[in-house]
Amino acid sequence: MVRRRRMVRRFTDEPVSDESIQRIMRNAVRGPSAGFSQGQGFLVLRGEELVELREMFEWWGGEEAKTAPVVVIPFSAKSVYLERYSQSDKAWTSLGDEDRWPVPYWDIDTGMAALLILQTAVDEGLGAVFFGTDKETWPELRAAFGVPDAYVPIGMIAIGHPAEEGISEGASPLRRKRKSFDEVVHWGQWT
Repeated sequence: MVRRRRMVRRFTDEPVSDESIQRIMRNAVRGPSAGFSQGQGFLVLRGEELVELREMFEWWGGEEAKTAPVVVIPFSAKSVYLERYSQSDKAWTSLGDEDRWPVPYWDIDTGMAALLILQTAVDEGLGAVFFGTDKETWPELRAAFGVPDAYVPIGMIAIGHPAEEGISEGASPLRRKRKSFDEVVHWGQWT
């Protein structure tokens, strides 16, 4: 599955089955979560909601991804993590003490869930592409779909049946080579 995963940017008009979306999302919620905080949320858009998203955000995902029949928006919630780590079994007594976190695990855990979505899409015989969001649009996105302010979108994932084989035209692997294994994996010492 890992070696078959790639970003798919063009999709057919074939609908994605409810069963596939259920499996994809059930796997997403199985991702790791620091302290079992579970500070993620996922908005699955299809049909009319997806039309609304497309009308709101002309920029999203590039022209090709607009044909996807499903978009999943993974959200992270820092406040859920801060609340969880203020509980007695974690012994961090200062709620909201973000300085105790060496990195933003709320975003990292949500990113891992996003990868599970991408990998499960492959298992389902589907294609998917992850793309970023524009921070200035977050208030409009939250308002349109009833998302609480505490939840931050880490990106969007378009899912559908691939309309292309191999690597998408314009994709980074066509313009840049993957770094060699030895350039990125270090054994015992970095240099």
